Amino acid sequence: MVALTRRECMDLLASVPLGRVVFTLRALPAIRPVNHIVDDGAVIIRSHLGSGITSAMPGGQVVVAYEADCIDTEARTGWSVVVTGMARLVRDPADVARYEQALRPWVDRAMDCVVRIEPELVTGYRLSPGLDQPESALAESSPGA
Repeated sequence: MVALTRRECMDLLASVPLGRVVFTLRALPAIRPVNHIVDDGAVIIRSHLGSGITSAMPGGQVVVAYEADCIDTEARTGWSVVVTGMARLVRDPADVARYEQALRPWVDRAMDCVVRIEPELVTGYRLSPGLDQPESALAESSPGA
C-alpha cells in the first residue's frame, strides 16, 4: 500500500461516480451507497427528506466519512479514499439548482436535498503489486512461473 496525497485522493474520488457515506444514526454507524460529484474541493451528494443522513442532521449538519474505491481483485491493485468532514445541507437555491442538474440520482425516487461534504481529513492508499505480496502471488505473476 502506498499513501496518496490529498490532491491525488480528490482526483481519484472525482474519477468515480459512486461511493459510500458513513454517518451515525440513532447512536449506531450507518452506511449508504450514493452517487456523487466533486465540486470545488467538496463532495456533493443528493438525498431526500427523511432519509438516514438527513435524519442524522437535526441542525442541518453532521460529521460524516465518505469512501470510494476502485479495486481489481484479480490483479490485487486499485485504490481507496476516505474523506472525513462536516456534511451540510445546501440551502442556496442557485447552488441547489446547479447540483440538481449536475448530479442525477441512481434511484427512482425524488431527491429533494443536496448535501455538501467539506473534507477536513483526506486519506487514501493505492494498492500496487510489489514486494508486499505473498511469495505465491509473486511466483504466479512472474514470467516463466
